[in-house]
Amino acid sequence: MYAVVGCSECSHLWLIEGRSETTQCPRCGSRKAYEKRKKFVETDDADEAREVRASMLANRQGEGETFAELDSFAALEDDVADGVVDDEEYLDESGLDVDEVADAGERDPRGPNRSGSKKEIVEAALADLDRPTEDEIVEYASERGVSAAYVRNALEKLTRRGAVSESRGRYRRL
Repeated sequence: MYAVVGCSECSHLWLIEGRSETTQCPRCGSRKAYEKRKKFVETDDADEAREVRASMLANRQGEGETFAELDSFAALEDDVADGVVDDEEYLDESGLDVDEVADAGERDPRGPNRSGSKKEIVEAALADLDRPTEDEIVEYASERGVSAAYVRNALEKLTRRGAVSESRGRYRRL
């Protein structure tokens, strides 16, 4: 069961699937019992509920006639599914060489060699290396596309926070 409901606080319209005891407006957060919500339509068809909500929103904007000229959601979804262009076709039609783009992606230092965010890579260096120096951590991270400046800054922050300790130029996680 689907229902198009409205919020008496902010006038937001949304869809509810099923029947819960209470509902919360996704816009303003007001919570009310399901039975106390204004229900504009209740139906077993999700597409019908979406159509009603979209029509109501279009009417609020003064675009009801324009909306009436459009196809249904189901027809629009079918049109989109049939008309999807894959990446290679899009690049080719844009005048780009697909192979060159693929090669450039493989050369990207953030590409396949990089596993995780820059911060995660610095933390992995601290975990994988045995009491590493700053230079060893920089080397580890640079092989994975992280700049030396970022590594030094991250080490400083981790040390200040107490997540790592530095003694005689060697780092370890705490």
